[in-house]
Amino acid sequence: MTLAEQQAALHLRATSPEHDSKQARVLAKGLVRLLHEHWQLSREQQCELLGLRPQSRRKLVEMADGQAELPKGRDAADRAGYLLAIHKALGLLYPANPELRYGWVKLFNQELQSVPLQMMLNDGILGLAKVSRYLDFVRGR
Repeated sequence: MTLAEQQAALHLRATSPEHDSKQARVLAKGLVRLLHEHWQLSREQQCELLGLRPQSRRKLVEMADGQAELPKGRDAADRAGYLLAIHKALGLLYPANPELRYGWVKLFNQELQSVPLQMMLNDGILGLAKVSRYLDFVRGR
């Protein structure tokens, strides 16, 4: 599933519960793949960014296998939206440089005065929003 399809899945309200559930599982799988394979985050960091309890490793594995959805509720949907927006912005800013595109979150950023990943982990959903808005600002320059 493409990034655009994953973003659409966040806002999709399908007519059948089966379709909605399948879209939610695909979205969860894509997010876990992004956090694990591309950003190379630990299980604990993945849980934190997705708003899962640290002891939710089993849920994370189920999500990675496409067997579980993100938690229900506004917080999880907002977190997913911010993570996808960050991923999309980095892809647009660094299309020819996958190392920077996927490693940027771990690099100190002078303008943010922080490592974006640490900002997201320390500040939770507000940190995700800050990083997402910052990347929107940089793209608009």
